Amino acid sequence: MSRVEETAPLGGGGGRVAQPPYFNQMVLLETGLEPAELLAHCQAIELERGRDRKAHERWGPRTLDLDIVRYGTKTVKTPELTIPHPELPNRDFWQREIAELEGLHD
Repeated sequence: MSRVEETAPLGGGGGRVAQPPYFNQMVLLETGLEPAELLAHCQAIELERGRDRKAHERWGPRTLDLDIVRYGTKTVKTPELTIPHPELPNRDFWQREIAELEGLHD
């Protein structure tokens, strides 16, 4: 796990919807799940923690947001999931967290 980093809200919520800072953390894990299965598990965890994707505005405040940023060297592009995450190059905190995890994994 990387350190927890506090960042300003991103996307439309950064200006249109008042919300507190985000707390970001990245986890490196091994799984036997395929990407779509992993996404389903991540979304189930979000729901268990009170996130209702249908009830809340996109980019608005939420209890939890689990993203699959990378999946090894695999590339996925479906309506539900894009890997690597399309915002990966634009999120400096993700770059820092990846570098931290790669340093821990060496």
